[in-house]
Amino acid sequence: MGIHIIKMPDIGEGIAEVELVEWHVSEGDSVVEDQVLADVMTDKATVQVPSPVHGKVLGLGGKVGEVMAVGSELVRLEVEGQGNEHLHSGKSKRPVASAATASGSASSEHAVRAGQADDSTSSKDAGSSASAPAAPSGANHSSAAPNARVATTSATAHGSSMAARPDGEKPLASPAVRKRAWDLGIELQYVAGSGAAGQITHGDLDLYIEQGVKANATARSSAYARRDDEQDVPVVGLRRRIAEKMQESKRRIPHFSYVEEVDVTELEALRQKLNAQWGAERGKLTLLPLLARAVINALREFPQINARYDDEAGVVKRYGAVHLGVAAQTAAGLMVPVVRHAEALDLWACGAEITRLAEATRAGKAARDELSGSTITLSSLGPLGGIVSTPVINHPEVAIVGVNRMVERPMIVGGAVVARKMMNLSSSFDHRVVDGMDAAQFIQRVRGYLECPAMLFIE
Repeated sequence: MGIHIIKMPDIGEGIAEVELVEWHVSEGDSVVEDQVLADVMTDKATVQVPSPVHGKVLGLGGKVGEVMAVGSELVRLEVEGQGNEHLHSGKSKRPVASAATASGSASSEHAVRAGQADDSTSSKDAGSSASAPAAPSGANHSSAAPNARVATTSATAHGSSMAARPDGEKPLASPAVRKRAWDLGIELQYVAGSGAAGQITHGDLDLYIEQGVKANATARSSAYARRDDEQDVPVVGLRRRIAEKMQESKRRIPHFSYVEEVDVTELEALRQKLNAQWGAERGKLTLLPLLARAVINALREFPQINARYDDEAGVVKRYGAVHLGVAAQTAAGLMVPVVRHAEALDLWACGAEITRLAEATRAGKAARDELSGSTITLSSLGPLGGIVSTPVINHPEVAIVGVNRMVERPMIVGGAVVARKMMNLSSSFDHRVVDGMDAAQFIQRVRGYLECPAMLFIE
């Protein structure tokens, strides 16, 4: 047996250190080649680090949330054959510590072969001679029925004494017990076994069901029970990046907010007509492409708003191209994919690109250059947009346009009370380089395009 050391990979772009955001293995786990070991993050890109060999985890090189240097020891494996420890014997080693686990992280953008450059020979030797280890940690959860998780949650979330097995430990049970558990929607991973070697019996299933019923009854009767529980949630990974970005924006930029009401009745009627005529061929339009076109047209008259401010150099760089950032909420947090050269896209091309970027971002597949370089940002929460918001500028940009929800309200038009579709635009500007009058005139120009949408298509 030998020792194989996996180092923190060089992700490129001159990055010297990365943040460890999640471990997918623990000490003592058996891993196979290409199994993901950990997630690391730089800026807003999350990268998965796989194992180049089969082996058993002897030690982990850091804790979740820790910033680690590229080239430092990440994982130490026991492998068949010589391993590669001798290749690193003359180099400084990072002490190996047990790693804390964390739940929830952004999906990965790339997979990087750790230690591939200097470990390729020994990796092949170790991989070819290794015997097949146990299945990766957590593999036995994949075939559980959806209602199994419901049953598990009801039994464990309300104080059940039965704890889940460690990841990678398979529950022991006879075929009859397994079939009964499947029929009942119970995941055996969460059932404590009282038989020999921890084998699960029918009695264990009965006890599990009984405890789950009691837990549910207790939960119903304790809806007004006093609670003193607390939870510490580490701010790591993408959430930490978001926190740093928001703090930097609010600390460095004196925000000036401006809110205007817009009658979008005609705009919405146009959108519905376009979808009725062209939706089947070109795809359905949302309001976002129309809003984007209004902003793009208005920026032609207000180039100082389509800009980025380098406050350290004291330089405002104005752009002819409109690289439109569109704020997108993901499971891991808020991200801003960028529609490149939005000024050159028609409504359907713009809408398709917004949809593609939003889906790629939520799936964690957006490339690095698709998440940076915006010159102005459009933010919309759709029906959750509220009446007014004060969006935070995406530094180093100088403006962000926030879209609030559309509602139908009675308005006076030509002396008569009529129903109109109304929507607010809540925008923020960097008051160091954008004057209040310019900001107001810019939004009024956007409003003019939205209330008379035929103007969107006139040069």
